[in-house]
Formats: sequence, structure tokens, C-alpha cells
Amino acid sequence: MMILGIDTSCDDTSVAVVEDGNRICSSIVSSQVDLHKAFGGVVPEIASRKHAELIDGIYREALNEAGIAGGDIDCICVTAGPGLIGSVLVGLSFAKGLAFALEKPLVGVNHIEAHAMSIFLEQKISFPYIALVVSGGHTIILLMEEPCSFKILGSTRDDAAGEALDKIAKLLAIGYPGGNVIEEYAQKGRGNYVSFPRPMSDEPHYDFSFSGLKTSFISYVKKHEVSDENINDILASFQEAVFDVLSMKTIKAAMGCKIGRIVVGGGVASNGRLREVFLEKGARHGLEVIFSSPRFCTDNGAMIAATGYYYVQKGITSPLNIRAFSRMTLH
Repeated sequence: MMILGIDTSCDDTSVAVVEDGNRICSSIVSSQVDLHKAFGGVVPEIASRKHAELIDGIYREALNEAGIAGGDIDCICVTAGPGLIGSVLVGLSFAKGLAFALEKPLVGVNHIEAHAMSIFLEQKISFPYIALVVSGGHTIILLMEEPCSFKILGSTRDDAAGEALDKIAKLLAIGYPGGNVIEEYAQKGRGNYVSFPRPMSDEPHYDFSFSGLKTSFISYVKKHEVSDENINDILASFQEAVFDVLSMKTIKAAMGCKIGRIVVGGGVASNGRLREVFLEKGARHGLEVIFSSPRFCTDNGAMIAATGYYYVQKGITSPLNIRAFSRMTLH
């Protein structure tokens, strides 16, 4: 079964062709990082306009790389949300047009669920498992019960983890994307760490909050001069605080649900130090922690196709009037 996957949830325009849920025939991702770098973050209006400009060409490039024609596609899967609503609408509208023109079934995919399922592009794992999806726009813990069935266990109450990293990088004017730049600085830290708080780490629930941690960082840099001598240690300390909270909460969820397997996805999951923290703490608690390859951690159409495949297998498709949504219903 040839599945076309389309994702325009934020600032990456991506189209992929995936056979039988895991064999990638093509995967094209066009990044807008350079376009938004001058603003220190994604500008929604610019992002959606760029998606509209690129989507048709990227679709044709994906077909060409896969060596197929539009008529060879068996199903069209597309992100319906959550994401920047203008961006989501570009991909969803394009997918609806294709589905109508090619007379193919349409599946609207939840972008967060797709991140939690992206691991299936590389390996088969057993259900149930705990999934942490952590990115610039989302920080959510899911209980993945079986394909096409999940529960939300916890989410951020304010900033997403990646958003907090981006805002700190913007505050210090050190570059964009913030998470990548902070990782580079943190790798040079020498161990002179600052004791930043670990918000909500002792609370019994699985929710996150990063706005207080961000405020603590801002207060620190107002009181202490940031220089070439200490910036690496300061940023390493902030990054460590974020990753400590992410790992503690996710492990707490796994232990509470008595599930021994954790999958971590989303753009922040490509960070090398985050992977070390999760693997170290997971091993300490007898938990298996699994990561997708970095290229599947960031937004991509292949994970949309892989997730949609399971819906098609169950006979679950979407009507052509399916609506886009910007946020998940959390509770």
C-alpha cells in the first residue's frame, strides 16, 4: 500500500511516500529556518505563505523520487493539527484537492500522535508504551495503548520545552534555532553549574511548566554578567534543568502506569544531552528508552504516512470537509 504523507504543521514543508507503513520510498523536507532566522522565531503568516508557494513542487518531487505517479497512491494522509493554523490549512487544503482529484481516501492525522509513532519508520515495538513528544510547540506525555488509540497523561501548562529554549536564545541574541545553538554552547560547559529550579518535579501529576524556569534564568542573567567566560556553563545549567524535568516526569508516568518502555520524539529529542539523560535515568529505573533517528524527530511527512497507514488498515478515513485544528483537547 502506497501512502502519501503531507506535513505543514509549522515551518517545514514535507511530503513523503511510504509503502506499507514503514518503507520510505521518498521523503522531502524543505526547511524555512533561514527565512525566520532574522525574527528569532517562526512568523506564522510568512510560514503559511511559503508553504503555499512550495507544496505543489515538493509533492511532485516526492512522487518523482519514489518513481510513481499520482494515480499509484492508495491513500493521502495529512496533518490536520495541532500546529500553526495557517500552515496546517495549506497542507490540509492541498491534500483535500488531491484526494478529490485522484479519487483516493483521505486521512487527517494528529501531528502529536505521528511524532509518538515515528519510531515505526525504523523499528517495530510493542504496545503499550509511554511517549514524550517534546518540541518548540509541544510538550506532551501520551499513553500509547495500541495503533490509533492513545491517552494524554500530561502536558505543559505554559511554554513548551523547545519554546523556552528558543526564548532564552533570543534573549541572549545568540542565534536561531535556539535549541540547537544552546546545545552547542552547553557542550563546552566546564561543570561550573548554576542551580536553576526543577518546576513541578515533585508534583504527583505529569504536567510541566517552564515559564517559571525561564523567569529564573532571566533573573539570574540580570544579576550576573553573561560573558564568554561563563555563558557555556550558564546555558548548560539551564538545558540540564529542562531535561531533568522532562525525564523525571516521563519516568514518573511510566512507573505510575507500570509500563517499561518509553519513546521520545519531537524536535528536541534530537538533542544529544537529552538522550544521555533519558538513557541514564531510564536504566536506573529498569526502563527501556527508545529514540527515533534525528531526521525523524523533526517534522516530516513520513511519520504522517506511517501513522495514517494504521488508520487505513482499520478502515478509518476522513471526510473531505475535515477541519484543521490548532490545539489538542488536553483534558
